[in-house]
Order: sequence, then C-alpha cells, then structure tokens
Amino acid sequence: MTQRTAFDDAAATWNQRFQGEDYLFGREPNEYLAAQAPLLPSRGRALCVADGEGRNSVWLARRGLEVEAFDVSEVGVGKARRLAAEAGVRVDYTVADCDGWPWRAAAYDLVAAIFIQFADPVQRARLFAQMREAVAPGGLIVLQGYTPQQLQYRTGGPGVLSHLYTEEGLRAEFEGWELLDLRCYDAELNEGGRHRGLSALAGLVARK
Repeated sequence: MTQRTAFDDAAATWNQRFQGEDYLFGREPNEYLAAQAPLLPSRGRALCVADGEGRNSVWLARRGLEVEAFDVSEVGVGKARRLAAEAGVRVDYTVADCDGWPWRAAAYDLVAAIFIQFADPVQRARLFAQMREAVAPGGLIVLQGYTPQQLQYRTGGPGVLSHLYTEEGLRAEFEGWELLDLRCYDAELNEGGRHRGLSALAGLVARK
C-alpha cells in the first residue's frame, strides 16, 4: 500500500493545521520579505502565492500596495480575511490552488512566494513559470524557502529533498533576470509555532 502524505490532499491538511485561534506562522510578515522593504515598490499591484493565514499579504497592503492573495485552505483564507480586517486594510483573497489560480501576464509589480515548498520539481517548474509570466517588466519576485541542510535541522519545511531549493537551481530558474539578492544561509527563525529555531534558508529577490 502506498503511504499517503500531506501533499496528497493539501486542502484537508492545511485546513486541519490552520484550525484554532492562533496563527500557525504568526501575524508578522516573513523576516526575509520584511528585510527587503527598501527594494519593494511603494505602489502598484502585488500577489502573494499560497499565502496561508495572511501575514504577508496584510503587511504588503499596509505598505500601500493593491494586494491579491490565494491559498488552497479555506480555513487559512478565512483567518487571513480576519487579519486584514483587524489591520484595516483590503486584500482580495481567493481560495484556490496554484493551478486553479487565474494567472495573468504582466499583472503584478511584485509576486511574493514565501515557503511554498509543497511543490515537487514538476509542479515547481510550472509554478515558477507562471510567477515569472505574471510579473510586469521591472517588477520583482521575492522568494523564501528551505535548502537541503534543513533536513538536518528539522525546524520546519516539507522534509522532502526534492522540494528544497539550491542556489544553482534558483539561478537557473531566474536566468536572464536581475538578481538583486540570492543567498543560502542559516538563521534563527521565530515565526509562529511552526517556523522556530535554526533553519537553512534560501532567499531571492529578482527583477524582470
């Protein structure tokens, strides 16, 4: 019998994980995304991919961007809407997976993809292509994820080698883009209950 994993029914998995009043990864934005504030556009349209409970989309909306966000979990999206309401900002949220999202060419000045490592190599290639197409000329992609060293730290992430990022792989995915930042590094994360402790991270900021 084939063992089922959390990736087999992502909606059910994340609906279960997002139950409860606490925010699984906290209410504050991802630390890497927030650190890129000087590079981010001050106006325009942004998309948050697989945004979960809304911490990153709400932060971008508070900075004055027109933000769209989607996630496969209706529970997560419900909590994101509440977080946006509490912050007094508007975010256009949709319940959708990455293939179901209505991608539009050159629609966004910023696409943020933070810890989207549910994607296997085939899905990742398709998703990255959709993200690249969705960015307007001069726009940015900000990406944060785990590297293979994370399998040793076990402080978050999918625990599947093929889902993790390498510098070489990211360079290949964004060949021809201006890489404003690309690094693989270790850092202590303190993002809610699920991203906590020494972590092996990759960060990328690429301009189209």
